[in-house]
Amino acid sequence: MVRKIHKSAWLLAISSGVLQVLVFPKPGLYFLCWVALAPLMYAILRAREADAAQLLTDDTFSYLVPATKMQGFLLGWLSGFICYLGTCYWVYHVMHLYGGLNPALAAILLVLFALFIGLHHGVFGALLAWAGQSRAGFSRRALVLAPFLWVSVELLRTYLVSFPWDLLGTAQVNNVALARIATVTGVYGISFEIALVNAAFAAAFLVRPRRRRNLLLAAVTAAVALQATELIRIEPSPADSTAMLVQQNVPIQDNWTYQGYDKLLKDLEATSVRHEPLSSAPNVVIWPESPAPFFLNDPLFVSTVTDIARKDQAYVIAGSIGVPPDQGPDPKQVYNSAALFDPAGALIARYDKVHLVPWGEYVPFRRIFSFAKSLTEDVGNFARGSSRAPLELGNNKYGVFICYESVFPGEIRQFADRGAQVFVNISNDGWFGNSGAPEQHLNMARMRAIENDRWLLRDTNTGITASIDPLGRIVAQAPMHERTALEAPYALRNSTTFYTRYGDWFPIMCAIISLIGLLWRARHGAHLVEPQPVS
Repeated sequence: MVRKIHKSAWLLAISSGVLQVLVFPKPGLYFLCWVALAPLMYAILRAREADAAQLLTDDTFSYLVPATKMQGFLLGWLSGFICYLGTCYWVYHVMHLYGGLNPALAAILLVLFALFIGLHHGVFGALLAWAGQSRAGFSRRALVLAPFLWVSVELLRTYLVSFPWDLLGTAQVNNVALARIATVTGVYGISFEIALVNAAFAAAFLVRPRRRRNLLLAAVTAAVALQATELIRIEPSPADSTAMLVQQNVPIQDNWTYQGYDKLLKDLEATSVRHEPLSSAPNVVIWPESPAPFFLNDPLFVSTVTDIARKDQAYVIAGSIGVPPDQGPDPKQVYNSAALFDPAGALIARYDKVHLVPWGEYVPFRRIFSFAKSLTEDVGNFARGSSRAPLELGNNKYGVFICYESVFPGEIRQFADRGAQVFVNISNDGWFGNSGAPEQHLNMARMRAIENDRWLLRDTNTGITASIDPLGRIVAQAPMHERTALEAPYALRNSTTFYTRYGDWFPIMCAIISLIGLLWRARHGAHLVEPQPVS
């Protein structure tokens, strides 16, 4: 007979989900990350009441024992569901306001989304429960494996489902000294540290009361010491160049008229052209990813950008819709692109977005979902780019990536590995409204700067537009929801980090250690079958 999950375990799983919501913007109480997972870990390893036989084992001191694999999965899934429902609530806003769905359907899709992404927490819960099963006392040793399991699941979320939004380590992006670990391990190394401290907190309540005080003191000391590194002050990063980041603040709309389109381009040209000397002349003007129909085969758009390049005597990187040259005025295949114009106004290169947003820029398995016309008819149908080669501005290389691509550590490092001396991220975060998503997105982009030791010029349609130094610090920032141009300092860097060169070696190592640990558990714990209830 399998005992049911104790009600306290459900409550702990729920509290863990709520704590994880609070860690990220908004409200961004990032210091809670050190305890956010501990309730879930404890719940999984003390999920159900022991039977009489288990209570008679020598080293049992608690009447609660680990969950079964299925119970661990359910506890983790509940925690993950709450976590993603609370951090990604902006999905409702996007689906309702811009997807044209009624409030009820948009809410249902948000719930389904949170249930799906929350499955990763479920996998973590099932694996931890499996590691913690068998005789009493073994569950405490399972916590040694918990940080490795957590990072392995984050790796799974990155590569299998392609949604590494708000990886746990991102919570410490403001902790400059601690975040430098990412130059070696990527963001996953910070996630590991956070999960390790959480495991220590959980362990403190899994030992006998006479040992609890010392272990709890050690866990608190570790959390305080690691968080206190945020107080370390590091000198500003030197900058010797200036870019002009044009925050367009273009409304998201479908009913463009020629008059409105022409006025928009004239306004953007006036915002982009210098009328007074800057402290350091910009060698590049950047336009963001925009909801406006800026096709590269549109003479009006191209002539506007050309004029800006000539008047500013600068390179221009402009978010636009790329069109193959042989497809004429009504192209069947288009790309989400960043076009590069030289100071003479000539279009010399283009980056086409490689990692597209499912259900935003293309419909996965379109034939299967052909019945859902109301849901799919407004979804973009962009073609996928094929290269992450940096754009060359004279003798310098700029790694340009677009919007959602910034959340993928292993993909962005490829730009630096191929010689990019500075990163440029163009995005349109206007879809998110006034939710916490723009800040969440910004923090993930900041982590890419840290991992690769690169300046990042981040230009968005409505904000947050900013210049970010190689330590992830915001050096200059434009006010949100204003049409303006930000004078953004930056510098070119040529050195590469360990993470840039070797990529996701650390999470892969964690996955291997997790596999070895679980195989050891399967082999050496197989004989430790749970005692059956006595009659």
